[in-house]
Amino acid sequence: MIALLFSVTGRRTSAAFAALVLLGLALAFAASVGETSIPIRTVMDTIANHVWGAGNAVDPIDAGIVWNYRLSRAVVAASCGAALALSGAVLQALLRNALADPYLLGISAGASTGAVSVAILGVGAGMFGMSVGAFIGSVVAFAFVSLLALQAGRGTGAIILAGIAGAQLFNALTSFIVTKSASAEEARGIMFWLLGNLSGVRWPDASLALPVAIVGLLVCLWHARALDAFTFGRDSAASLGVPVRRVYVILIGISALMTAVMVSIVGSIGFVGLVIPHAARFFVGNRHGLLLPLSALIGALFLVGADVISRVIVPGQVLPIGVITALVGAPAFALILCHGRVLR
Repeated sequence: MIALLFSVTGRRTSAAFAALVLLGLALAFAASVGETSIPIRTVMDTIANHVWGAGNAVDPIDAGIVWNYRLSRAVVAASCGAALALSGAVLQALLRNALADPYLLGISAGASTGAVSVAILGVGAGMFGMSVGAFIGSVVAFAFVSLLALQAGRGTGAIILAGIAGAQLFNALTSFIVTKSASAEEARGIMFWLLGNLSGVRWPDASLALPVAIVGLLVCLWHARALDAFTFGRDSAASLGVPVRRVYVILIGISALMTAVMVSIVGSIGFVGLVIPHAARFFVGNRHGLLLPLSALIGALFLVGADVISRVIVPGQVLPIGVITALVGAPAFALILCHGRVLR
């Protein structure tokens, strides 16, 4: 038994180490690619200089591009991808619907409305910032969607239809706020941000996004067995001894928090929470002890890759990252809708 325990622990440690190495390589690659190509060796020397004070000889301009612009941007992209993928996996298990994700359920739209209300209208600006405003907006949006779904019926498709309606409502509120109260320059910046924009992120943003993603992963992993039980329904979970209401509130809350923080930093990015958990299930099935960390890893790698593509696909111009994720996510959404049992 002890030998088996050490064997399982060793495999998990090796898998975690391999995942961290793969993610580190992806971040280094993202920091090297752009209008000005920078060798991977220069990237590694720059990181060593800032982290360990290695004193490697690096061109100051290259070092500034790598550390102050590309690497911080890649870290935020990885954190955002992991957080959104985790949120999607959790919501799909809790709601037992393959189409559930923060974007389709209106959580992202509500977070956008909350963040814009703080940034443009100054609502509660003296008490909290955009992240708290986005969290409040996401909770309000999900509460609205849940109440609407309960009124519409208990079918598996009701929550998705209610989410679409809620997303449209909060997107309209956001557009109204921007149109009515923002200057022309603010409006252009907000509308570009709403499509998913990593251009302005720096290390202070990474210092918020990365801890939130890590804490979110740990909280979700702590409740992995409860999520396994939820896949058979709330009644089945309760019969297995799961404190349904408490777990539901905690996991919905952490999903809303992760979504809100990421939206407040990079704007609304769709389809990551929808597509990535299904990709992870293809490899490891429905056991959330494996599904959650793999979803986080694939989500991080996916958004880092999408960010690289957004910077190089049009020479001299940076596309909103939401455009890239939608180009991948929309066809995947169609496949899930046509071949998955999602509205039955």
